[in-house]
Amino acid sequence: MANSKHAHLRYNILDYCFRNKSYTFDEILKVLNEKIAEYYPGEGIAIRTLREDLKVLRDEENGFGAPLPSKIRILKYTDSNFSISKRPLLPYEQYLIEAAQQLLDRFENHPKYNKLAEALIKFQDEEEQENDESRILFYDHNEEYKGINHLKPLYLAIKKKQVLKIVYKGFKDKESSVFEFHPHILKQYNRRWFVFGYNKTKAITAWCIPLDERLISFETLDDVNYLDSDKDWEMFFRTMVGVTRINENVERVVLRFHNGRENYFKTKPFQPDYEEFFEEEKQDQVWFETIINKELVQQLLSYGQELEVLEPESLKEQMREHSNKMRQFYKE
Repeated sequence: MANSKHAHLRYNILDYCFRNKSYTFDEILKVLNEKIAEYYPGEGIAIRTLREDLKVLRDEENGFGAPLPSKIRILKYTDSNFSISKRPLLPYEQYLIEAAQQLLDRFENHPKYNKLAEALIKFQDEEEQENDESRILFYDHNEEYKGINHLKPLYLAIKKKQVLKIVYKGFKDKESSVFEFHPHILKQYNRRWFVFGYNKTKAITAWCIPLDERLISFETLDDVNYLDSDKDWEMFFRTMVGVTRINENVERVVLRFHNGRENYFKTKPFQPDYEEFFEEEKQDQVWFETIINKELVQQLLSYGQELEVLEPESLKEQMREHSNKMRQFYKE
């Protein structure tokens, strides 16, 4: 099997191409080198390397067993549902995963590597499940979430400072809309991803797009100057819960917990910049400054009868309205 820094990138590119279109050998070589150059400027592969890659794709025993007929001029999968991503790890790929975990052990006390180590463990656990081995990890994830497919292309668009043409249709929209979008950051909230950026068509600097079925499609707009953001995104999100920002009014919120639920809140606060009160009689209370939005209200409602909003009055009124509406659902 080919052993170079391009190998897995090449396999993924070839896999995508052969699932979606037919190519001659020369055509796929050109496409492959163009894609490699996007990641590694000035680099590419020769004819011999491509031939070796095709052998790896076809190899039933030591490769991916792809439905790619040999000795024909046109290259395309005979089964468009096939993907190398659905195949179990090859022995040397499993070795690389284990080697990566061993490398991370050297940095186990460095918080920067904690999430990467967690991701590797999750990946290996799911791979072992496919091989009928005992399951160890049960973690929270959204099995129906399809927007993850947009994550990598949008991440690369931000890295490369590319302007996009977005086709979007909201759940209540009768027609889809098209606009010019300059992506700046990606934000995860409640097991979903969102991209924020400048909607030039509407002249809105912090436009939010959810990565789900509402995002119909997007493509790169060539010869359009990318506009960077001067926004402090970290501060932008620290003054709000979630992703909805309908205004810039930061307000003081005071909460009182019941039945000791303040201890739960302190282990997993939905607003990281909360403060505690020094007064003995207020040990069950916390306060923070934030923008009032629907995600904040949803978080408050999740505590049910064990949380009471003390300030501001406008938020208390929203909680009353929700409580009254819910009461109507359960009237005898």
